[in-house]
Amino acid sequence: MKSIVVFGAGKSATCLIDYLTRICTQNQWNLTIADSNAEALKEKLVKSPVVHPVQVHVENAPERIALIQTADLVISLLPPALHIQIARDCVAHSKNLLTASYVDDEIRQLASRLTEKKLFFLCEMGLDPGIDHMSAMQIIHRIQASGGKITVFRSHTGGLVAPESDDNPWHYKISWNPANVVKAGSAGALFKEAGQIRKIEYKNLFENTGLVEIRPFGNFAWYPNRDSLAYIPVYGLESAHSFIRTTLRHPDFCKGWKNLVSAGLTDDALPIASKIKTIAVWSKPLLPYVDSFNQKLYDQLGLFEEVPLPPGTLTSAKILQVLLEKNWQMKAMDKDMILMLHEFE
Repeated sequence: MKSIVVFGAGKSATCLIDYLTRICTQNQWNLTIADSNAEALKEKLVKSPVVHPVQVHVENAPERIALIQTADLVISLLPPALHIQIARDCVAHSKNLLTASYVDDEIRQLASRLTEKKLFFLCEMGLDPGIDHMSAMQIIHRIQASGGKITVFRSHTGGLVAPESDDNPWHYKISWNPANVVKAGSAGALFKEAGQIRKIEYKNLFENTGLVEIRPFGNFAWYPNRDSLAYIPVYGLESAHSFIRTTLRHPDFCKGWKNLVSAGLTDDALPIASKIKTIAVWSKPLLPYVDSFNQKLYDQLGLFEEVPLPPGTLTSAKILQVLLEKNWQMKAMDKDMILMLHEFE
């Protein structure tokens, strides 16, 4: 019997688990879902004789390897930093691997061993990156087949809240990994515009936004997404004078978020000083940026409340994540919304 092992049962895994449950039940394949969070496993899984939830801590190498050895295919939906552990085990035990995340340098270093072992590693198979690549290439190939030439390529994607569920001033709720919401944009951006290579540091990223209209939903802000230059040869658009991949957010989101970055409230490197005991004291660096417009955004997150910091070893990013998870939580009947727009000239 064929066997699929999925690592990760978080917010981003819901649709995949539903899909795999259906096809594994139909084909009588074994499906194992592994996660450290027992509650997440309980929420995501339906009763089926071929579906097996397993509580596993991915850092536990013997448990992790034992699961991988049972698989014909391994899928990792863990946080990106943990993929490499799964990937190395898959190489060692000759297993194929799928992920939704960007290919990083550590994964690239495995390329020669994958070729040697004739293994299939397919990354960037999510929404963005993933569906954006596939849909863009479909259009690019169609234009090229008809003799057209592409001089400008802009690709915009955003995971947002649906209009009927939009009830906070940020116009955003968490429907995917909350840690990645906090870290979004932290790598800065590199892209090509009007024939010039542009590099934008994280501290300036949310000040370098553009606007795009997506009917019938209105205007959205976009900010540059990571290294767009790496995809120019992949897309075969070396002759384009502008090439950029972006992330979509409501304009108010970007206006508010840029100040959180400037105030250091998204920093994940420095531990919080022991003398800082409350949210209000922690958020003091934000005060110079507060005005009549953005006050309501920061109040909605409870940034100035005289309440104790959450327990544990903390950085600013971890404190902010706790506040986001509390105040941007999807309600039971809320819907999210995906917007994707490819612009060509």
